[in-house]
Amino acid sequence: MSDAANVMLHLKVAANRESLEDFARWQHACLKEREKKKRPLLLQHVTRLMPKRRHEILDGGSIYWIIKGRIVARQKIVGLKPVKRSGQSDFAITYEPKLILVAPRRTQQIEGWRYLAAKDAPPDIAANKAAKALPEDLRAELSELGLL
Repeated sequence: MSDAANVMLHLKVAANRESLEDFARWQHACLKEREKKKRPLLLQHVTRLMPKRRHEILDGGSIYWIIKGRIVARQKIVGLKPVKRSGQSDFAITYEPKLILVAPRRTQQIEGWRYLAAKDAPPDIAANKAAKALPEDLRAELSELGLL
């Protein structure tokens, strides 16, 4: 893996999801469907634009999920490949199913590929079991106050 300062991270809005719990349930349902069809238990997001910095993303990058204007979780990216969908060329981001909670951080609305240097990414909170057990909105408020 490259120097941590160079690892690229991708931000993505979790469209139509009301909460992190809602997002996790949706992903779980997607995995169940893949399991039923005997497909690999990895998740994919298809987008129109191929990332220009794909080699950096594959060298330890993550997709960071934004729900209601806050970065709330991430998943490790394990693959990027061109795909055909409805006759047009698109690009698939494949990522691990493990959802890693991060200290919630407000962010602006985005479209397309947006990158963060690893040093600028919100820290994982998975190691802090007490914080992980808190409701999502309380974690966000505590994080904004600098208490989490």
